[in-house]
Amino acid sequence: MSTENTAEPADHEQSADQQGPADTTAGTDAAAQAGATQPTEPLPPAPEATPLAMPVGAAPSAGATTSPTWAPPAAGTHHPHSPYAQAPYTAPSASGQYAFAPATPAAPRVKVGAGKVAGIIVAAALVGGAAGLGGAYAGVAMFAPETVTTASGPANVTVNDTSSVTQTTGIATKVLPSVVTIEATSSNGGGTGSGVVLTSDGYVVTNTHVVTLDGATSDAKVRVTTADGRVYDAEVVGTDPTYDLAVIKLVGAEDLTPIEFADSSALNVGDQTVAVGAPLGLSNTVTTGIVSALNRSIQISSSAPPKADESAPNSEGQGTEGPFYFDFGQGGRQSAGPTQSISIAVIQTDAAINPGNSGGALVDSDGRLIGINVAIASAGGSSGQAGSIGVGFSIPSNVVDRVTQEIIETGSATHGLLGASVQDAAMIQDSTITGAYVAEVTGGGAAQRGGLQAGDIVTGFNGVPISDATDLTAQVRAAAAGSDATVTFVRDGKTRTIEVTLGQLGS
Repeated sequence: MSTENTAEPADHEQSADQQGPADTTAGTDAAAQAGATQPTEPLPPAPEATPLAMPVGAAPSAGATTSPTWAPPAAGTHHPHSPYAQAPYTAPSASGQYAFAPATPAAPRVKVGAGKVAGIIVAAALVGGAAGLGGAYAGVAMFAPETVTTASGPANVTVNDTSSVTQTTGIATKVLPSVVTIEATSSNGGGTGSGVVLTSDGYVVTNTHVVTLDGATSDAKVRVTTADGRVYDAEVVGTDPTYDLAVIKLVGAEDLTPIEFADSSALNVGDQTVAVGAPLGLSNTVTTGIVSALNRSIQISSSAPPKADESAPNSEGQGTEGPFYFDFGQGGRQSAGPTQSISIAVIQTDAAINPGNSGGALVDSDGRLIGINVAIASAGGSSGQAGSIGVGFSIPSNVVDRVTQEIIETGSATHGLLGASVQDAAMIQDSTITGAYVAEVTGGGAAQRGGLQAGDIVTGFNGVPISDATDLTAQVRAAAAGSDATVTFVRDGKTRTIEVTLGQLGS
């Protein structure tokens, strides 16, 4: 049974009897724009590029050949990329199918040009063209006059054949400057993930489990590397473990490129998706896919950090049974975080998402944010086998927008509370439909005030189909406290609809 009440802040609806994922339902807006993009202006000169085939910091060999590169310029910005060291990742153990993602151990910081570059899961490669940079710098600099320029790494997007530039190339060029790599460290270890720029002065959204090291610490040191190789210290503005979102602020940042938001409620199954982040240490990685399902709900372990006077609970497992893992790269296994689980509504995509993509962007065919990557499914029985199998999950951009605005304004976010204990209707004897079966309503709660009764089966919430208790919990938590919601339910074989005003989780 899954219960929800107002007694404790940690209370939440969840189903121990969840039998599978929720219904996939297409959105109602137009299909994604298709077609290749072509540069319309003369190509700029090839940028100087550090050879990626050599160790970081090594001198290029004489006589190396030049390979042309092209990056569509943006006014007042550069789109280079700094190389990092990379170490193999290790994996945590798990006592159940729910667990955090495999780990990526920290690599030492190295100097590149004039700046330090952090490198736990950031790497010296670009997806879709890094190798093409080759020894470009060596072949040019030996005979060129000495000049003084701003230090930078190789270009974000490499184009060797401008006659065959694709739509994905254009999307990557637009999005990469808005995605950062995040390094979080504590006295017990460290890990990394990705983040997405919200404002030009340095507000960045990521996952709570990135900045808490899977719930192991509340005071991690956070460092951020931008796509063009700038490195900043960052402060945690606020975390929201209920939906695994967090906001950090880069110290002294300016002239960053904020992401453009799309309306995630207008998505269709089959729409193009592009995931951008730093999986397995490969920063500035771009992968493509489609929207595989909408209105999916998953249960996964909470990454709430311990209080200042507490340590993280010592547990070998993470969460409840299920195939889902946070896609987080972590160096060394921390003690397991809290064993409470959370239910979140997600977009399912087959764009490759791996450990390290946590907090990164999922964008549409116009390069607009439709989700923050949060978790992956694994076919293996252990998190040590976790990796992309074409089943990844992202928190919808509409939820991200609301939660991050509240965190920036107040330091925390609110979530709705229905005030009902619910179970999977399919598990109730003699049930003939799926939904969230109301086992009990809380006196004075939103459900009771709105007219819900024990025995009702909730089949819809704010227009989203509800197929089990996890679906209902996820949708209620996605809404803000105090907001009005439409609840559709079945009583005595008849479908009814009511309006409720949600309470506040934790109040």
